[in-house]
Amino acid sequence: MLERERLIEIVVAVSVVVIMLGTMIAIGSTYSASDDSVLTPDGAEMLVGAIIGFIILLTGVGIGLAYILNEPGDGLEEDAEASSTA
Repeated sequence: MLERERLIEIVVAVSVVVIMLGTMIAIGSTYSASDDSVLTPDGAEMLVGAIIGFIILLTGVGIGLAYILNEPGDGLEEDAEASSTA
């Protein structure tokens, strides 16, 4: 069985990817030309924005998980204090 922290990381990662896929599908269906299923220029800009947003979202999620799942017994606080005094 997986550890609790690993399960939380998996669920969060899968949820964010599903949100990204849903966003991409919504953009594709909203901004596609009706005849040939080609993305319009506005849709392309929206898609680039969604990809940039996805990168920023994953960065925030990663930082948030690092703080939430950090336990005092891991020794991470001691390393930070030692490097700041050196």
